[in-house]
Amino acid sequence: MPTVLFLRGWRFHFYSNEGTEPIHIHAQRGEAECKYWLNPEIYDIREAYAYNMSKRDTREVRKIILQNFDEIVEAWTNYFGE
Repeated sequence: MPTVLFLRGWRFHFYSNEGTEPIHIHAQRGEAECKYWLNPEIYDIREAYAYNMSKRDTREVRKIILQNFDEIVEAWTNYFGE
């Protein structure tokens, strides 16, 4: 499971068997976990799921993803190909 970023206690990663899915990223910190779909064509993210996430956690994760959007997409593309 490749880790793309580790910021503010959040580990941003994807699973190595998910290459058939659209670009997305998982975030996990303690018992909190979420998954976001990324659309590089329109620079957009959409929540797939969130467990044990406060509103503050959600805002923080979304902000980190948006600030590192290009790096996440590049990591996905380098790992799985286009």
